[in-house]
Amino acid sequence: MKSLVVTLAQINVTVGAIHGNTKQVIDIITAQTSADVTIFPELTITGYPPEDLLLRPDLYPQVRAALAEIAAAAHHAAVIIGYPELVDGVLYNSMAVLFQGQVLTNYRKQRLPQYGVFDEQRYFTAADQPGYFDFRGQRIGLLICEDIWHAEPLAQLIAAQVDWVAVINASPFERGKGQQRLHMLQQRSKEIQRPLLYLNLVGGQDELLFDGHSLVVDAAGSVRAELPHAAVSISSVQISKQGDVALLNGPQQPTDSDELEQIYQALVLSTRDYVVKNGFRSVALGLSGGIDSALTLALAAEAIGANNVHAVMMPFHYTSTISIDDAKAQAESLGVNYSCVPIAPIYDSFVSQLEALGAIDEHSITLQNLQARSRGVVIMALSNNTGSLVLTTGNKSELAVGYCTLYGDMCGGFAPLKDIPKMLVFALARFCNRHREVIPNRVIERAPSAELAPGQTDQDNLPDYALLDDIVERYVEQDQSVCDIVAAGYSQSDVQRVVKLIDLSEYKRRQGAVGPKISVRSFAKDRRYPITNHYRYELERQLANEANDEKN
Repeated sequence: MKSLVVTLAQINVTVGAIHGNTKQVIDIITAQTSADVTIFPELTITGYPPEDLLLRPDLYPQVRAALAEIAAAAHHAAVIIGYPELVDGVLYNSMAVLFQGQVLTNYRKQRLPQYGVFDEQRYFTAADQPGYFDFRGQRIGLLICEDIWHAEPLAQLIAAQVDWVAVINASPFERGKGQQRLHMLQQRSKEIQRPLLYLNLVGGQDELLFDGHSLVVDAAGSVRAELPHAAVSISSVQISKQGDVALLNGPQQPTDSDELEQIYQALVLSTRDYVVKNGFRSVALGLSGGIDSALTLALAAEAIGANNVHAVMMPFHYTSTISIDDAKAQAESLGVNYSCVPIAPIYDSFVSQLEALGAIDEHSITLQNLQARSRGVVIMALSNNTGSLVLTTGNKSELAVGYCTLYGDMCGGFAPLKDIPKMLVFALARFCNRHREVIPNRVIERAPSAELAPGQTDQDNLPDYALLDDIVERYVEQDQSVCDIVAAGYSQSDVQRVVKLIDLSEYKRRQGAVGPKISVRSFAKDRRYPITNHYRYELERQLANEANDEKN
């Protein structure tokens, strides 16, 4: 019996770009002349997630026209592709099998995720019928993303006696998720004793990042193909009727990148896609001489090219000579555009005008914030003048506790480090320097400081970052209570202080820029806390009652 050549197209599409996405698909199937079957990711035609674009009636004639165009181009190979299917007012997350102008079969997703960043039940209706088709002597099973995590859809395909299963996905990147996928696929393939071809989308979409890392696993659970992380890849395997799988082209061995490299490349890809897909040609950012802006600058230069990046040092009276020297050294090392704009005249002008509103204590937070807002005015003026997108440089630890200034250092359209806790910032900065000193070592080694007051360090206002990051992770990502965290060995005063700051800072985060999600729960779609929220008083009351009980 003839073996089939199956091509996996791990591609980067753009939400709403139906014409461009369709052209990309047709270019690939036209070039893959040796393929019998070519597979594309979930909702390829519209991109994922299309969100409320799915509510527009004028979307669906364009989707149907795109399907017809792809079907007409599918001369020599069957094409498996994801799209939104509207039937009599009911919307499905579907995959079509197209060949020589015809739809051979159509499968509708059975398990619709409604957790974390996923909101599919808002739009789609779940189906309950299996999907498979016979093609050139083999029976091919069909699943979409969430279906593979559940036993019932797979059981349907075993009952149908399929030879192997194509699983199309739009699965976002998270730390550690790659190993979870691999273990799940190995377990499922052993259970059903069939090869699984798991194809994932790649690319950035607002705060989501799809990391690719598609996998082909044989019936024994062995990995036969592993497509690259955070990169477009077109790879082919050969599958026999008996389930033998051989890699024809693509990576010969599983990728050997470590977690830091995966996160770094994910941030680069996400930054590049946000900039390019939103029509920008350049970015600007404030370069303070500190580690957050240094890492952001390195990411930006790799993402879109150093000549498209403008770094601006904006010193004030409290800015150290070391910071000025290190910022300039990094800008020169990377070859980015660099300017130095002292903010003292701007700041002094603001202060003189604000005297009409009343006296300002020279030691107050008002004047510290005014420094940050003076810098915000400068960087946004540069953005207006050049058309550059401003990258804001804050990290997850700072955003968690509100250690940032609205309309100051929070100014910007995209925040590459939004979901990166401070200790991971340090680790990624060291990763940047693995081959050469991209970030001055002094920036990494010296104590972090906003330099808004004489001799200031971050730890004057915050717990040690290692401690802070642990508490933030437990409270935000794991939903642990104050009591749970204290029981784990942290001081009650530290925990209460950090938790209170997290809850009080929700209004700031709501006004911040989007940034790529890499954790189980970021400050974005998958953590939706009300701004007006008195639950913290209930927690304080609970702790007080427990303290009284202990005394009694």
